[in-house]
Amino acid sequence: MAEPAADETPARRASRRREREAGGARETRIKVSFNDDEHDLVKAAAERARQATASWIGRLSVEVAEEIVVPLPSSQRALIAELIEARRQLKRIGVNYNQIAKVLNSDGEVTDEEMTSVHRALVTAIRRLDEATLQLMRERRDRT
Repeated sequence: MAEPAADETPARRASRRREREAGGARETRIKVSFNDDEHDLVKAAAERARQATASWIGRLSVEVAEEIVVPLPSSQRALIAELIEARRQLKRIGVNYNQIAKVLNSDGEVTDEEMTSVHRALVTAIRRLDEATLQLMRERRDRT
């Protein structure tokens, strides 16, 4: 019987278990208790990650302890999204500046309108980034 072509091989299912650690078998057990609502929330998150609930809790606990993952309150998610958007806009503005520099270096002309537009976009993006950063710093200070 012929083997299936590489593109016909069935997709491998994601493992519901955590990867094995070099330190050996995991012998220590911890009992964690949840009320029904909390359990439903945790179970749904584990299912989204396609992991068994205990595996998901174990992996995430270790990642938080190692500071690989830093938990954020839902109120800070909007601020993080704002920082990401401001960063994206600053990158686009940087591309515009590079295009203007290329034109100026090749003895071309750049209109006042073009310079004003890029400058206005830059100032707006920097202001948004500053505001979001200050808000995040205030919230973090309140938590400590």
